[in-house]
Amino acid sequence: MICLFQARGPKKHLKRLNAPKAWMLDKLGGVYAPRPSTGPHKLRESLPLVIFLRNRLKYALTNCEVKKIVKQRLVKVDGKIRTDPNYPAGFMVGNQRLPIGACKRERECPSREPIERGVLFGTEYSGEIITDGSENMDYGAVQAVERVGVAACTSAEERYKGRLNSEAQHDVITIEKTAEYFRLIYDVKGRFTIHRISSEEAKYKLCKVKRVQTGPKGIPFLVTHDGRTIRYPDPVIRVNDTVQLDIATSKIMDSIKFESGNLCMITGGRNLGRVGTVVNRERHPGSFDIVHIKDSQGHTFATR
Repeated sequence: MICLFQARGPKKHLKRLNAPKAWMLDKLGGVYAPRPSTGPHKLRESLPLVIFLRNRLKYALTNCEVKKIVKQRLVKVDGKIRTDPNYPAGFMVGNQRLPIGACKRERECPSREPIERGVLFGTEYSGEIITDGSENMDYGAVQAVERVGVAACTSAEERYKGRLNSEAQHDVITIEKTAEYFRLIYDVKGRFTIHRISSEEAKYKLCKVKRVQTGPKGIPFLVTHDGRTIRYPDPVIRVNDTVQLDIATSKIMDSIKFESGNLCMITGGRNLGRVGTVVNRERHPGSFDIVHIKDSQGHTFATR
């Protein structure tokens, strides 16, 4: 008896009903939705360029028109021209890609600091804190513990003179022909929304530090959330810190520590999009740390 198994291969389509709710696609708009290509972001945490240009900016009516726009090399994501209409642009949580040889060294000399899954720190928020102010947002410290991430900001005395904002950790989308710059952010209901920025803000982004290791020949390096490998970083930078990165040169301009008293934005789970101040960080060795956050309405909740 011979058993034959057919190779399935990668999935190339996405049903509209199974598309992320953050895309805000209407249910009766068709059977299928554009499936994001492989890239620096997960499917559930990204927005394809075709939806960005067609559904949000209304620069095109059909997918065919979007292809004509991107094939003219008019759209840039993080300073690089993208001609794929399904290229995933989105939030800072990305698939981690290690440099060549790092996986073997990771097994031999694992990092002493555990990588906390989904916890993102280092974004500053300037302006009014976004919250809906509803009573059901005030969860208890035990009941509100969720599998979500946190994007922490600098404290009041570390505002960098207004250079950073809460959208800095998102991808920068540039359309030079119209001189427009955008960041993709979440609202308090966990939906993608478009935020226009100036040309000066579009020159940098914030990256969460996922790994800090020593490579071959004793060269120290760090790996960010979007797969960037930066050699010879500042020795004070640790895992879960955030670095301000110049997009053009890929050099570290500044760093933000993972500390209490900083402003933060929830990046996943039930409280996605909420902004508040980090009150306390409970450390649990061998498990996830619990972070207690207080928003502008005085509501306190916990997340990890």
